[in-house]
Amino acid sequence: MSAQALVNEGALRRNRRVKRLGGLGLWLNPLVAYFFLWAPILVLVLFSFNQSKSVASFTGFTLQWYSNILNNVVGAESAFSTELMLNAFRNSLFVGTIATAIATVLGAMIALAMARGSFPGKRLLDGLLFLPVVIPEITQAISLAIFFKVAFDWMHLLSGERMFPGFHTIIMAHVTFNISYVAIVVRARLADMDPTLEEAASDLGANPWQTFWRVTFPLILPGVVAGALLAFTLSLDDFVITFFTSGVGTTTLPVFVYGLLKLTVTPEVNAISTIMMLLSTFLVGISLALQGRGASQS
Repeated sequence: MSAQALVNEGALRRNRRVKRLGGLGLWLNPLVAYFFLWAPILVLVLFSFNQSKSVASFTGFTLQWYSNILNNVVGAESAFSTELMLNAFRNSLFVGTIATAIATVLGAMIALAMARGSFPGKRLLDGLLFLPVVIPEITQAISLAIFFKVAFDWMHLLSGERMFPGFHTIIMAHVTFNISYVAIVVRARLADMDPTLEEAASDLGANPWQTFWRVTFPLILPGVVAGALLAFTLSLDDFVITFFTSGVGTTTLPVFVYGLLKLTVTPEVNAISTIMMLLSTFLVGISLALQGRGASQS
């Protein structure tokens, strides 16, 4: 065998080894990524059933910590109770419901304008729409806190009345970042919708209002509901922005859990976090199912 043939054969063997290693890497990469994403969550869920109060080792299975939550006992060494937790949960539901309703209406309107309209500044609005999605949450929280401080100072100078952060500031902050998520989901639904259906309705004599309610809205409804569920989930789980824009008596469930962590890490914290995670996963799952159903019907 010639020297050139030996060189070619060696190169082929190296290429085959590299190909096998590359295939193995492509197979392992998602497993490793999902492991690092889900391992801490699975450990949290596991230790919410741990018989011992220590998080150092799993000593046995128990439902005691979930029972403590239901029986108004959350952390024997802490000053918190289930009544306070349920009040915080009611606050989260109140904020999430109102913020979701407002963000859904505004987000759907923006999505319709971006998908069907033509107006000056559309490209700028398109870029601004993604800002709440891509910028860090702490940046949004600080900017909103500064905005409310400046706005309240101006209102105090103009009217003499001093305003303070409360539910109104939390709701406005949640609406601010939820609009983008709703608009993106609804806009994606509009992009998959056949525009000739709206044109046919117009040709048959329907005015723009009738076309919207009888043709456009029923077709984008799965996207609107999916966006609303996603917005509600984000609002329910939000801590950073809520923490920076909340006031006295407006503690939401994530802020309540943070308060528990500051005093002591009790097993009940793991149980509460597990319940929050399951609720969020359920709502996001419904949102994804609605988006998939809407896409399959288009």
